[in-house]
Amino acid sequence: MINPIYSPAADRYDCGMKYRRCGKSGVLLPEISLGLWHNFGDVDPLAESLKKVHYAFDNGITHFDLANNYGPSYGSAEETFGIIMEKSLRPYRDELFISTKAGHDMWPGPYGNWGSRKYLFASLHQSLKRMKIDYVDIFYSHRYDPETPIEETLQALVDIVRQGKALYVGISKYPREQAAFAYQYLKEAKVPCLLYQGRYNMFNRAPETEGILDDVRKNGNGFIAFSPLAQGLLTDRYINGIPQDSRVARGGFLKKEALTEETLDKVRRLNEIARRRGQTLAEMALAWVLRLDVVASVIIGASSTGQIADNIKAIRNTVFSSEELQEIDNITGIL
Repeated sequence: MINPIYSPAADRYDCGMKYRRCGKSGVLLPEISLGLWHNFGDVDPLAESLKKVHYAFDNGITHFDLANNYGPSYGSAEETFGIIMEKSLRPYRDELFISTKAGHDMWPGPYGNWGSRKYLFASLHQSLKRMKIDYVDIFYSHRYDPETPIEETLQALVDIVRQGKALYVGISKYPREQAAFAYQYLKEAKVPCLLYQGRYNMFNRAPETEGILDDVRKNGNGFIAFSPLAQGLLTDRYINGIPQDSRVARGGFLKKEALTEETLDKVRRLNEIARRRGQTLAEMALAWVLRLDVVASVIIGASSTGQIADNIKAIRNTVFSSEELQEIDNITGIL
């Protein structure tokens, strides 16, 4: 039986969490945000989901990142979050920054995917019902749709804000050229893009090499990173083999084929740098993303409160020497 009585920690804003401004906006995000992509669906125990969300909030994590099809099953992460809102977080809604997205497969037929106005509005209406809230703090176009006119997608975002269904809008995984168009369109519509959400970690430098981070800084919005641990690769979990309870063993997104001896050698060498810094590899990987001031937050996943606790430790030291950064670049092949 879940205890419906919840009082958040009185020191939740004095326990060490740091907050960063999103570009030139008034929004401050915790350096660590909790993503509900996995581990919060209807296949997961509700009591555990409740415990993790409470633990996050008790430790200053105010940003919860969702999308319409997070689960599994599709929509169930939002349903879980809605139950938590009803049971315990409703009195603290104004302290929370809640996001959702639409752009990937959600329901059958021609109107349940991509970036049409019909899909974005229908999806957001469903998301609000599932989460039992009146608005989201930020709504993202989850991916660029090459078949729908980009103006249609962006105007839908503008109108969603004007109708009060979202306070801010963002884009996720957009190619650089389309992202630049989005920034300008939204700026001219007086609904500026708040955040660009993209995959970024020591093994995936695309936001750097493709100019995404430079454009984010120039346009005055913020960058929020997902997959900072490369689906668990940037941890010490696989250094000595593949644990039976790991994502790889369970057939998750990180595939066994990715764990080549060359890659594992890189992971071991990165782990040695982390050890010298007094951090775990996971802590260093998160800190490495946060080393840049253009990064407003990193989104972590969590299968336990212990993982959240460990990841929060990363914010203690996000400063790297030039020698450390060069060594990391040499190991990861970025010269």
